[in-house]
Amino acid sequence: MNVKGLVFLGILSIFSLSSCGSSKNIPQKVITKIIRDTVIVNSKTDQYEMTRAAKLENYKINSDNYPAVGQDERTRFLVLHYTALDNETSMRVLTQQEVSAHYLINDIDDDQIHLLVDETKRAWHAGVSKWKNLDNLNFTSIGIEIVNQGYTTNAGVKTHYPYPEHQFKKVGALTQNIVKRYNILPINVVGHSDIAPSRKHDPGPLFPWKRLYDEYGVGAWYEEADKQNFITTAPFIFDGEIVIKEFQTELKKYGYDVQPTGIWDEQTKKVTQAFQYHFNPIKYDGMLDVETWAIIKALNKKYNP
Repeated sequence: MNVKGLVFLGILSIFSLSSCGSSKNIPQKVITKIIRDTVIVNSKTDQYEMTRAAKLENYKINSDNYPAVGQDERTRFLVLHYTALDNETSMRVLTQQEVSAHYLINDIDDDQIHLLVDETKRAWHAGVSKWKNLDNLNFTSIGIEIVNQGYTTNAGVKTHYPYPEHQFKKVGALTQNIVKRYNILPINVVGHSDIAPSRKHDPGPLFPWKRLYDEYGVGAWYEEADKQNFITTAPFIFDGEIVIKEFQTELKKYGYDVQPTGIWDEQTKKVTQAFQYHFNPIKYDGMLDVETWAIIKALNKKYNP
């Protein structure tokens, strides 16, 4: 059977594309529903692929020269969120209201990860957002919502909630798979607070970014030796215009939406807090100190030399 240009009419959930090699291998009663994707052969890898393409009644779409060299993935960012809701409410909100995400990870110790939006489609999870001078990240990202209470406030003190081990393993497995398939750069694995620091706090200071980096190779993290070196050369005073401007420049270089004004304004404070949520969760008051200074320097040395 020649699979080039073959229009598939249906598949079982366990049906493997490799069974297309011969009609004898196709199980009986394989058709379960009509689908519109086409199975083609990638001329460079000789692998079967499902691809969306035009299907015309009177013309053949020829895929002999697929794929062209001049292309890349639309997906460049991976954004992690918490829902601040329970499982049932999270599912209802993310499927029945305007907000959405590609995946929802519950907090139950099971083997389920919920796909809510196809990866080829745009989910509405990021909102007003900016990273690396690109805005509206809905167009270029995959969004993962994680069921987590977020935080509660009592007498002005925020209490954040941890992520259980079984849930973290789901996050690790899913993000590792996505990052590998789309070749997403480490610095482009971000939290909602990183890309919208003026209004968002998720996934919060208790999300284990370092473990995600150490155990699954997902995301960015600094080298401890570099951090220690930058601590030894850090300024003695952090409230001067020159120092503030340099710090703002380092944040912007890494990807944050902040302007190097030399003024410690509210925007800079919120961006600093978002940065601390991610990389210095022991201290996330939004104020510049020697640790925060050294960490951003170490990150840019590693990822933006």
